[in-house]
Amino acid sequence: MSEVEIEAVAGVLEDETARAILTRTSREPMSASELEQRCDASGPTIYRRLERLREHNLIEEQTRPDPVDGHHKQVYAPNLRRVTVELVDGELRLEIDRREDMSDRFTRLIEGI
Repeated sequence: MSEVEIEAVAGVLEDETARAILTRTSREPMSASELEQRCDASGPTIYRRLERLREHNLIEEQTRPDPVDGHHKQVYAPNLRRVTVELVDGELRLEIDRREDMSDRFTRLIEGI
């Protein structure tokens, strides 16, 4: 990652609400309204942080059916497993181990044949 990318991701992860969103959704995907309650933040704050997390591919949006009324709702889940920062030869290196869904993994497998 470039220095600019490292600074941008570090800036996102520095934010307490963004970190709360990632940790809360790591247990189970949550809607923005659920995140408002669990993170003790306003709706606009949650949506701004979700947008920043999406910009850096740290969270993904999923559509889920609501079992109560049958409508669909948007829920969010982290798109990462681990963030590693290393200092190697005087250079900071940031590595993000992203989650990969089964369809992406299957596509990569088929393309490799």
